Amino acid sequence: MLHSRPLPCVIPFTQILGQLVTLKHYSAPIPLFKQMLLCGIVPNHYTLSIIINCYCHLNQMGFSLSVLGQFFKLGLQPNVITFSTLINGFVLHNQVPEAARIFTKMLQAGHCKPNVVTFNTLIKGFCMIGNNNAAIQLLGKMEEIGCEPDTVSYNTIIDSLCKDTLIDEAFNLFSEMITRGIAPNVVTYTSLIQGVCDIGQWKQATRLLDEMLSKGIFPDVVTFNVLVDTLCKEGMVVEAKTVVDMMVQRHVEPTVVTYSSLTDGYCLRGEMDEAKQVFDLMVSKGSMVNVQSCSILINGYCKQKKIDEANKVFQEMTCWELVPDTITYNTLIDGFYKAGRIQDAEKLFSEMQTCGQLPDVQTYTIILDALVCNKQLSKAIELLREMKDKKLELNIIVYTVIIEGLLKAGEVQSAKDLFYSLSSKAVQPDVWTYSIMISGLCKGGLLSEAENLLRGMEQKGCSPNDCTYNIIIRGFMNNNEISRAMELIQEMRERGFSADASTMDLIVDLLSKDTVDPTYLDGKTTMSFTKGGPASKNFMVSQMNLFALDMCCAHMLFHSRTGDISFFVATTEGHHRFGGQETKRGL
Repeated sequence: MLHSRPLPCVIPFTQILGQLVTLKHYSAPIPLFKQMLLCGIVPNHYTLSIIINCYCHLNQMGFSLSVLGQFFKLGLQPNVITFSTLINGFVLHNQVPEAARIFTKMLQAGHCKPNVVTFNTLIKGFCMIGNNNAAIQLLGKMEEIGCEPDTVSYNTIIDSLCKDTLIDEAFNLFSEMITRGIAPNVVTYTSLIQGVCDIGQWKQATRLLDEMLSKGIFPDVVTFNVLVDTLCKEGMVVEAKTVVDMMVQRHVEPTVVTYSSLTDGYCLRGEMDEAKQVFDLMVSKGSMVNVQSCSILINGYCKQKKIDEANKVFQEMTCWELVPDTITYNTLIDGFYKAGRIQDAEKLFSEMQTCGQLPDVQTYTIILDALVCNKQLSKAIELLREMKDKKLELNIIVYTVIIEGLLKAGEVQSAKDLFYSLSSKAVQPDVWTYSIMISGLCKGGLLSEAENLLRGMEQKGCSPNDCTYNIIIRGFMNNNEISRAMELIQEMRERGFSADASTMDLIVDLLSKDTVDPTYLDGKTTMSFTKGGPASKNFMVSQMNLFALDMCCAHMLFHSRTGDISFFVATTEGHHRFGGQETKRGL
């Protein structure tokens, strides 16, 4: 065409460029466009818009802006497609502020009004960077210039709000959407169902499912997968299996995501035979098994200490032409270490590197933890140096493992030095780090320091949990600081935490040895005991209700051990659960 005389007009060239873009050959039109210009063929606004689109997809945004400049040189006016293409390019490459700047210029120019596609593109951009407020403001701007939002406009923001767990705001927008006569679709409901599932509101998810079905909106595979995954994580595997059966009945083919979630659900319940059945079903379907589904089953076996079965699945991955990833290796290495199979773990770690799979921070953390558990602190420190040499980003979990190892080795001062140096490393201790440090200080008899750390952690933005309180309470009790321990017990209860089994045992032992005056257990509670006789006394639990069922359980344990105490418990605030979360490795 370029060699024909006279030269053809721009239209056939533009059609060729458009066809190349349709085939996603974004680099091919550019040299052809340059040859057009050299031959004196003047592009029109369609030609220029196509080239802008090509540069946008090639992430050459500077060139796309230069093409925009050619519009004005040629006396052409960019249209809404041109601006929308340019805005989409900046959004596509996460340059949302620049996209917003182009949008503002478009509004200021006045000759080209943005359409719903333009708005939706920028809404998507703002949601991508977490600026939901700006996205919502764009809805108002649409109304202001007379551009009606569509389902996509609302769906994009609702989905973003749900992902940020701003569920109330998402439902407010959902209500506004319906009020404006914009019909929700399966995408809308799936986003809302995912949102309520993420915050544990399973009943709300069921209500939404019923609502969408009543409106004739049928769940797609994504909706079903959300439901199956949530049910499995809640331990409701029977219900999840029912949902899978419903999928099949509605001719919605379960995917690898569906079956992997179901496998994981059975693994979480320790029902490995059922998990293997689901996994075998995936295998029978040919290409459905992937690395993630294998990792899930391997993890399930490792958690149940069935390491040989886990290793068998790992070895079979080769038969399915699957390459284990870092997660797969980490899972099995951790399983080997926890099963005491140190040589197998070390061999697999070596194999991992030979196969070109680079260990990550999690891999090294697993090995560090194993070394600390086996009292090989010097090797752990050496490995920590190796991690630093490899420029790995050390997180709080790594440092917590090392601090725990130092404390177990009796190197309290070294542990303290490392702990207090964390801020200089831009690493923030979490509740486990504080709890481990408090435990070590208590075991070293440094009770004042332990309590100061308890008080200081909240000021640093880290709230103590029930484990933290149980650790420090046991620390004071073991150091015979009973009065202070009881004050901490009251503080713990006021914050809604419970005594765990280890703490309860100490309380029972103290009661049985007459080491503690029972009135310490609640300053506003009167407790009377009768030894060696029938029940004849009781104690009143005041509105403070310090221990409630926890103390009731302690006294029942005490009664069962001694056979010489009787009591009656009256409570005004109901019973609380017995037992809290056990501390990590018996801290």
